[in-house]
Amino acid sequence: MTTQAHAIEVGAHLPSQDMVRSAERLRDVIDSRMGDDNVVHLKISVDGKLEELVLEPGLSELLLQILGYLERGEGVTYVPISKRMTTQQAADILNVSRPYLIGLLEKGEIPFEKIGRHRRVLAKDLFAYKRTRDAARTEALDRLLSADGELY
Repeated sequence: MTTQAHAIEVGAHLPSQDMVRSAERLRDVIDSRMGDDNVVHLKISVDGKLEELVLEPGLSELLLQILGYLERGEGVTYVPISKRMTTQQAADILNVSRPYLIGLLEKGEIPFEKIGRHRRVLAKDLFAYKRTRDAARTEALDRLLSADGELY
C-alpha cells in the first residue's frame, strides 16, 4: 500500500506562535547542554520523578534541525526510508517534472518497482540518488568557479 509522502506532517498547517516559542526554547535547552562530543544530557520529570535523558549526537543534531525549521515558522515533513512513493511524490522531492523522473527510472538511474502498472520508488533509493546528484552539482560548480578564478 502506498501512502502519500506528505501524510506524516508536524501539524496540518504552519506552526502556531506557541509552537514556534516552544521550539525556540527546546532548541536553546538542547543547544546549551550539548557537550564537545555532541551528546546532550537532560533531566526531565516523568510522573513527578526526575530522570536523566541522554540524546546521542545524531538525534541531537536531527532535533536541532527540526526545531530550527519550526522556530522559523516553517512546516516539517518526514519520509521514512522504507516508504514507497508514487512517481509524482518522488518528482516533487527532487523538484523535477514527473516525465523527467520517469525517464530517470527507465534509464536505471533510480531503482523502482512496478505494482500493477504503477511505478513505486523507495525513499532510500530516491534520497541516495539525490545525494549523488547534489554532490555532482556541487563538484561541477566548484570546478566552474575555480576555472572562472583562473581567468582573472
